[in-house]
Amino acid sequence: MPKTITILGSGFSSLAAASYLAQAGHKVQIFEKNSTLGGRARQLKKKGFTFDMGPSWYWMPDVFENFFNDFNKKASDYYTLTKLNPAYQVWFADEIVTIGDTLEKIAREFERIEKGSSKKLQKFIAKAATNYNIAINDIVNKPGLSPFELVTPSTAVRVNQFFKTISDDVRRDFKNEKLVSILEFPVLFLGAKPSKTPAFYRFMNYADFGLGTWHPQGGMHEVIKGMIALAQSLGVVMHTDSNVNKIVVEQGVTLGVEVNGSFRESDIVLSGADYHHTETLLDKQYRMYSEDYWEKRVFAPSSLLFYVGFDKKFEKVAHHNLFFDTDFTEHARTIYDEGKWPEEPLFYANFPSVTDKNMAPAGKENGFFLIPIAPGVEDTPVLREQYFDIIMARMEKLSGQDFTNHIEFKESFCVNDFISEYNSYKGNAYGMANTLRQTAFLRPKLKSKKVKNLYFTGQLTVPGPGVPPSLISGKLTAQLIIKNN
Repeated sequence: MPKTITILGSGFSSLAAASYLAQAGHKVQIFEKNSTLGGRARQLKKKGFTFDMGPSWYWMPDVFENFFNDFNKKASDYYTLTKLNPAYQVWFADEIVTIGDTLEKIAREFERIEKGSSKKLQKFIAKAATNYNIAINDIVNKPGLSPFELVTPSTAVRVNQFFKTISDDVRRDFKNEKLVSILEFPVLFLGAKPSKTPAFYRFMNYADFGLGTWHPQGGMHEVIKGMIALAQSLGVVMHTDSNVNKIVVEQGVTLGVEVNGSFRESDIVLSGADYHHTETLLDKQYRMYSEDYWEKRVFAPSSLLFYVGFDKKFEKVAHHNLFFDTDFTEHARTIYDEGKWPEEPLFYANFPSVTDKNMAPAGKENGFFLIPIAPGVEDTPVLREQYFDIIMARMEKLSGQDFTNHIEFKESFCVNDFISEYNSYKGNAYGMANTLRQTAFLRPKLKSKKVKNLYFTGQLTVPGPGVPPSLISGKLTAQLIIKNN
């Protein structure tokens, strides 16, 4: 029997869940607190420049394709993809390492830096590919209800990979610190240090080197626009500027929500908003997780972001650039172990206008800059400016170009904004890290154990941080709701 379903938030997981639920015949409404749809994948447009405000990496294209295929559609029905070459550049103090668009090109670059490493890389990525297939087919598509979900013939023979770390694996085969840093980089998308992330997650290296890095023309928000169009074609109704103040529960059963102070009746409530925040919308006796529980979790970093319009084009820079000219390990230690601002931060610079002329006016460049920082740190205008000056100076020194005097405008986004815009716990940017003790069934549950017909989706539950996992999370929760109703 069709149900009325209310969904909080309009990010990737919410939009995915909405489409699956509407396809199953349910009446679905989305309530988004902000004035635009997309959650963290919103867009900023200013003076002819276009910026993705959140996610900017398009990895694991098969996950996106599988999502649209579930509705007899293709990703190309909604947006155009370009495979990037180079996929990205890694800037070190003395050289730039170029990651090409094929494994063969990358292997040649590895061999240039460390003799004998190309063959090791081929074997490493072959194993990563096997893990990727197991992860996609046997692990991430499970709802995290039981530890037995992890026990399959494929995972049983790899159980040791859950007790070793990515760092163990990488450093066993590669000695050059530059190559180590490059191979450890992808797991940062999972929100934890390589030395704390199970070796099984090396499948992210296959997502990187095997499947490649892509760009949707017009930016990542084009994916959101495609998902919105799909959901609306299935009958999903979307409301912006609609803040959910309370989830109304009576005798352990959800009755609906209060939106901007007005009650909206609903058979089922699904939250794609921050998990911790969602539970604060419940009376205390209906919350599954205490403040102490959240305090003890390992959260992925927050970010200091800058959106900058430059009045000229630049040389040397690629679409994606990682600045690893300072100590990778020290930066990670500072933000994960000490919870402080890093003194010499690594950072990421994204110039999508290098690839996509529609992202900036002719003859100009748009720059998106990200510094990973600890969640919950102090966030002030003075600190933001201090760190902007640091990364500009480093970029100018390494590239031999003047960036500072060609800034047309800049805007920033940091901890305080993640809290005010997304109700993000401690202003985290990516959710809860995928450490051994926070994997699969050990993550916050998709279904409330205390409130009937209340469900959750998104980066704080299964499978975890990142855009492709968010799509999968939406599908998992929708399947759970359909099964139970």
